[in-house]
Amino acid sequence: MDTPRITQAMIDAYDEYTHLTLDRRGFMDRLTKLAGSGAAAATIAPLLGANSASAAQVAADDKRIKGEDIAYAGGKGEIKGYLVRPAESSGKLGAVVVIHENRGLNEHIRDVARRVALEGFIALAPDLLSSEGGTPADEDKARDMIAKLAPEQPIADDIATVAYLKTIEGGNGKVGAVGFCWGGGQVNLLAVNAPALDAAVAYYGAQPKDEAAIAKIHAPLLLHYAGLDERIDAGIEAYKKALDAHHKEYTIYVYEGANHAFNNDTSAARYDKKAADLAWGRTIAFLKEKLA
Repeated sequence: MDTPRITQAMIDAYDEYTHLTLDRRGFMDRLTKLAGSGAAAATIAPLLGANSASAAQVAADDKRIKGEDIAYAGGKGEIKGYLVRPAESSGKLGAVVVIHENRGLNEHIRDVARRVALEGFIALAPDLLSSEGGTPADEDKARDMIAKLAPEQPIADDIATVAYLKTIEGGNGKVGAVGFCWGGGQVNLLAVNAPALDAAVAYYGAQPKDEAAIAKIHAPLLLHYAGLDERIDAGIEAYKKALDAHHKEYTIYVYEGANHAFNNDTSAARYDKKAADLAWGRTIAFLKEKLA
């Protein structure tokens, strides 16, 4: 069977469904109209979403790393997370908080944490739904749970994660953060609220709107945006203006022709390998510079 043609309108509809007000039924109705039939829509929908069965880039049992599920004190109760470090290292390492998308701490983000560890860092991916019982297997349910979180809850947990990594055994005391989608927005907010943060990398994340809050940023920023992501890109200029006004250190890259979530290789329709590889190389170079 030929792979169905996926249009930008279909991708935009999926983005509205996963991030704005369109519900599942409304999304499928719109997708059916765009695809021409219910059967075609049913084939396309999984390609737009994330496939948790996709192979990981770094296997959980890869001998080059050591990974474990841990628990530590958070902003309100215990945080569960996935901690990964190189199996061998010659000295103390910088640490990186890996902040998940609005699907919660899933297998894809665990894989990303392993990729970070392979680059020579201690990586910790917190489950920011820990206060609600943890990330469920159903990603639609996870999105609903994240949407209902009190805004201060994940930030408090992120700040606690930074504090935990500041003194972790084998760490050098420097901590950065990288986040994707909803997690990219969390990285921007973490930079505002955690003066101890040493580096911040946000992939297509929503920008802080309060200029007074932006003035509190201490960490250098690396900001990745997708050229076709009109929803998030609408906030770039105002963010840039505020960062410039307060003399903040930042670098912005816009990947033309790429969609929101271009780094997520479990989403066949939106993953852009060229953009993802380029952004990842820049991310690792930035973290190595700032967390050495």
